[in-house]
Amino acid sequence: MTDRPASVHLVLGEEELLIERAVASIVSGVRADAPDPEALPVDRLRAGDASTAELAELLSPSLFAEDRVIVLESAAEAGKDAVGVITSAAAEPPEGVVLVILHSGGGRAKALAPALQKAGAVTHNCAKISKAGERVEFVRNEFRSAGLRVQAEVVQAMLEAVGSDLRELAAACSQLAADTGGKVDIAAVRRYYSGRAEVTGFDVADLAVAGDRPAAMEALRWATDRGVPAVLLADALADSVHTIARVGSAGRGDPFKLASQLGMPPWKVKKAQGQARGWTAATIGSALQIVATLNADVKGGAADATYALEHALSTILDLHGVA
Repeated sequence: MTDRPASVHLVLGEEELLIERAVASIVSGVRADAPDPEALPVDRLRAGDASTAELAELLSPSLFAEDRVIVLESAAEAGKDAVGVITSAAAEPPEGVVLVILHSGGGRAKALAPALQKAGAVTHNCAKISKAGERVEFVRNEFRSAGLRVQAEVVQAMLEAVGSDLRELAAACSQLAADTGGKVDIAAVRRYYSGRAEVTGFDVADLAVAGDRPAAMEALRWATDRGVPAVLLADALADSVHTIARVGSAGRGDPFKLASQLGMPPWKVKKAQGQARGWTAATIGSALQIVATLNADVKGGAADATYALEHALSTILDLHGVA
């Protein structure tokens, strides 16, 4: 028999994956201590939408004092009377009940969270992970959970390859740990997740005007699969082609001097000067016609915007480097 689980838990924050994990861990702990784990009832109620009567009924002592878990969601939006019922139940939980309160940390019932903490609730921190350093620590901890210690370069490679979505990062870490037999290095990350970064239209456009066909087509597929709008992809491609045309026609002068003349930042001029080496006046003229047609296609002119994008990208790649 394990130690009796705590009676009151405060799941504090808004990061959905962490919230789900916290609730699952609590329920698992209660089941491990229950006489009949499969029969353990888990009741969920949105405290922010529930009436005081509904809450009072759910939180009232059971005649048989059976083990059960009660999960109160959206507690930050609970009304004054509902907060009173929750606070009272947390102070003296009915026998056999484990109370789990999900609170964002804000809302109209903002004061409920610190009140529960003061009353002794076990707090599970599920704050939003939005900073780069926090994502690094998240990935590192995912590998630790799999029994692995990885180098900082591997963590960074994962973030660059997979992106910032926590669910995808967690799944990728778990899959990589399993598929490599625990031998996770940069080469493994690149082998399994090359091209999976959060691709933008400008990434696709840069690869296209550089003439990198495999990478450009792969990036386009990732972008469309991730839901990047066709209009944004077409606009980015058009911007790159137009920029090369303007910079190319201005000559190979000092980027800082040309920047004011062209109305562009110096870095963009310098970048376009490098990209222009693979283009001639004739090929860039053809590319301008292609992006103009694509603009109409993705705005309703074509039956299939994705096909129009792929065809335009392929045609532009064909033009790169042609004398």
